[in-house]
Amino acid sequence: MKKIASFTIDHTRLQPGVYVSRRDYTPSGDAITTFDIRLTAPNREAAVSPEALHSIEHLAATYLRNDPVWGNRIVYWGPMGCCTGSYLLIQGELSPLDIAPLLRDMFAFIADFEGEIPGATARDCGNYTFNDLPAAKSIAHRFLDNVLSNLNKTNTLYPD
Repeated sequence: MKKIASFTIDHTRLQPGVYVSRRDYTPSGDAITTFDIRLTAPNREAAVSPEALHSIEHLAATYLRNDPVWGNRIVYWGPMGCCTGSYLLIQGELSPLDIAPLLRDMFAFIADFEGEIPGATARDCGNYTFNDLPAAKSIAHRFLDNVLSNLNKTNTLYPD
């Protein structure tokens, strides 16, 4: 079998950042851009705990789908199985810099979030107790401070 594109990225050199993972087109011609939102340096930093990544997922998906400008273009937000980041799929031919303000606002929302995690009830979620809000907030603060405050070629273009 042919190796899929995401397995051809040199994860030993990949830094936390916002990358275009792929761009697909629907039969009607609409573009869907998949972003790799890499929260940690793979294989060199600790992965995000699954509980924290689950909390980030609930908060990010809620924020994104309720955004008055971007909400109707959001296709999906979900965690990577390796727990080093998440994927964000948005309608349109977009770059990391196009969505930087949205991500800054979203990660600030997560970093400052207080209260009950949206959708974290037995009725609404298949594993509602599997959350870690303090860790999610810490990861969001770190990503805001270390990555989103300074997007550049190192953290928006995959390493060769």
